[in-house]
Amino acid sequence: MAQDRIRNLSLKQLHAVAAIARLGTMTRAAQELNVTPAALTARIKGLEDEIGLLLFDRTHAGLKPTDAGRELLWATDSIGTVLDTCAERLRALRGGRGGKVSLGVVSTAKYFAPSIVGGFARAHPGVEIDLVVGNRGATVETLRDYRVDLALMGRPPRDFPIAAEAFGPHPLVVIAPPGHRLAARRGVTREELAEEPFLVREYGSGTRTVFEEFMAGLLVRRAPIGIDNGSNETIKQTVMAGLGIALISGHTVAMEVAAGRLVLLDVEGLPIRRDWFAVRRAEKVLSPAGQAFWDFLVEEGATWLPELPGAAR
Repeated sequence: MAQDRIRNLSLKQLHAVAAIARLGTMTRAAQELNVTPAALTARIKGLEDEIGLLLFDRTHAGLKPTDAGRELLWATDSIGTVLDTCAERLRALRGGRGGKVSLGVVSTAKYFAPSIVGGFARAHPGVEIDLVVGNRGATVETLRDYRVDLALMGRPPRDFPIAAEAFGPHPLVVIAPPGHRLAARRGVTREELAEEPFLVREYGSGTRTVFEEFMAGLLVRRAPIGIDNGSNETIKQTVMAGLGIALISGHTVAMEVAAGRLVLLDVEGLPIRRDWFAVRRAEKVLSPAGQAFWDFLVEEGATWLPELPGAAR
């Protein structure tokens, strides 16, 4: 029998072979399948003619499967196992216990996003999370192009329809190295900050936008260093080296502040309070697993945000 003909075998044909092999007669198998013995005999005869092999030996003990019959029985059992597995996976998907969720994360949130994912994974061990980390622009594009199911960011996009829910506070602070001349001061003004060399994120980042809004109307000094300041890690290390100060997400520096490697300046109007958001395209219908992660993020995400010494969470 050619391979393409095997692919045309129907479950009805396979079930007929299995019933005859189990019950031993056409009559009893026909009764179970709710067909006439003549119709069942014709079905098996047609199948034997198609494959060119007998499926049953006629013995005194009844119909017994031949080698060809046993091959079809093996196929029937295998297909049954696959279908049972598929049914279980579908039940898991319906219940949010299985499936895959693609999560976009802005780079500023990478310091706590794995903790949120870990908390969700412990409650939903059957769900796979695909974590996609990038700057704000890249994360917005993954949402726009449907490459992620949802995203975690501080400033939702406004140029295409989205659904967004805040899940926790996002403080922005100014950091300096220990021993900085303003470290012991209280109520530092924006004008005093403008005299210090600043390190800033790249254009388009959420932190850069907040920095420009906060320092609007002032001529700000830029740190005279020829390095890429596009990452939080570069900025933190450069500030620790005493080459400037920076306005940055408090959640990116919690560990360094707690360890005394960085200090928070007490500045009028700081910390700036923003929010973290769960974001998806407005028309995006989340899978049960995706909806379960969305609900977890909105309801419990705040509990996984880092504690920032000396500033509001």
